[in-house]
Amino acid sequence: MKLRPLIAFLPTTVLAALLAACTGMAPPANSSASLPAVQGGAVSTADPRATEAGAQMLRQGGSATDAAIAVMLTLTVVEPQSSGIGGGGFYLHAAPDGTVTTLDGREKAPAEASGDWFLDAEGQPLGFTEAVIGGRSVGVPGSIALAAQAHQRYGRLEWAQLFQPAIRLAREGWLLTQRGAEFAGRFRNRAAHQASGEALFYDANGEVLPVDTRITNPELAETLERIAAEGPHAFYDGLARPLAAEVAANTPGDAQMRAQDIMDYEANWREPVCGEYRDYRICGMGPPSSGATTVIAILGQLEQYDLAALGPDNPRSWHLFAESQRLAYADREIYLADSDFVSVPVARLIDPDYLALRGSLIDPVSRMPAVEAGRFESAECAPCLADGDEPQENGTSHFAIVDGSGNAVSYTSTIEGPFGSGLMFGGFYLNNELTDFSFSPQRGGLPVANRVEGGKRPRSSMAPTIVYDPEGRLVLAIGAAGGSTIPVQVAKALMAYIDWGMTAQEAIAAPILFSPGDTITLTDDSPLLSIRAELEALGHTVGTRALPLKANAVEWRDGAWVGAVDPRSEGAAIAP
Repeated sequence: MKLRPLIAFLPTTVLAALLAACTGMAPPANSSASLPAVQGGAVSTADPRATEAGAQMLRQGGSATDAAIAVMLTLTVVEPQSSGIGGGGFYLHAAPDGTVTTLDGREKAPAEASGDWFLDAEGQPLGFTEAVIGGRSVGVPGSIALAAQAHQRYGRLEWAQLFQPAIRLAREGWLLTQRGAEFAGRFRNRAAHQASGEALFYDANGEVLPVDTRITNPELAETLERIAAEGPHAFYDGLARPLAAEVAANTPGDAQMRAQDIMDYEANWREPVCGEYRDYRICGMGPPSSGATTVIAILGQLEQYDLAALGPDNPRSWHLFAESQRLAYADREIYLADSDFVSVPVARLIDPDYLALRGSLIDPVSRMPAVEAGRFESAECAPCLADGDEPQENGTSHFAIVDGSGNAVSYTSTIEGPFGSGLMFGGFYLNNELTDFSFSPQRGGLPVANRVEGGKRPRSSMAPTIVYDPEGRLVLAIGAAGGSTIPVQVAKALMAYIDWGMTAQEAIAAPILFSPGDTITLTDDSPLLSIRAELEALGHTVGTRALPLKANAVEWRDGAWVGAVDPRSEGAAIAP
């Protein structure tokens, strides 16, 4: 199995063609042949229209944060199935001097939510469809609050300026892409749950609109114009009552989201979670994200093995990677939750000695028969928490940006599953993030850390990541979309980047092996199928299915910043 190098970033001429194809508009008037380059910076997102929105902010003198906010707003328009202002996200800011700050804009459960939120009258967990579609799954959105706090600290441009690309696309129109049409077809039960969503993506016969159909969303344009003009309070005050009423009208039972839940929402600055792997400093988001602890654990457990010598073509490399995932996810399932509600042993989970001990459990020539979480408590209570029954995570969008001053942003935005809860308000889809909680508050007589509680943020797999090299230089901002596969996508890319010397583009494009439990999952077209027999000889059960893979990065290489995009996505990057 050989991994083919890919182009490290899209030239502006290529992106110009993509933008014209996706929007139906020619490149900007000041460029007769291509989009202007981003002088000294780079932008990588999951959609070329969002990439260009971020690049516009950089060309106008904006910061990486200004560009990231413009990207998030634009994705609300052109990638509504994955992220936007109806959801939340995690934001990392990295300075060239090594300072990393993180901002938690994760959605919150309404104050009236409790452990029985997703239980039926008999105390049994609801079926996923019953739980996800409608108001019960909607958490208080955090995206606008996150954007406001990030902009206040790191923004250079005026707040209203950041909204202009998204407003223009929503009002003047954007072209439906192949991926967007496929999602509308596969997830019609959510996308067309309400008439407003049905009118956006379907014709009079209920069929998905053809690819390249121009779509306008004037209601969303009006919402964005209002927030641009009035500031974030237009969302958390002005829209609080009608938004809460829409959610409540679609939520059975007496417990509801109230306007006060929305008005009380705040995004929180949190301490970054940082660890080392082969002298590279890797920083990410702490709880309620499980991203940083899981990525650092997977890599830290592997540090005692010479992956560079084994190489990317060796089945043993992938066996070790699979086993490390099993160990890291066992800890994740027990211990990770909102640290405002649960004591999360973050320092212990990423401690090098602990990870070396966990990694020593891996048999280099045979699959471990069973994997349990590490034990941090007394012998009388080890562990004191139960594994929850969270449904499979989905959706999300990641973007990575660096400005001409060398400040980088790694930002993951989400509404959880495709088209979220199926509810629309103000022209955008509302999230279904509350289904990231465990449906059961306790199991086997033990409480679940990630149980539903009023005001709590559900555990997330999002893993926006920043990397500094052994000399302390900022070299990489990376992240991914794809639910519970996200930490594995990021860890795989970092393993390929650090151990195998790949560029960020090559590392993202490299095949993936997903093994958080008892089965290794490969994609149907994975080059790793060539070593399936060897993996099975090592004791693994190997299956295939589609995996939601979609990563983005910016990388410092050869004296310049370049972008990297997942070839399995519609992503695009701009760099000089």
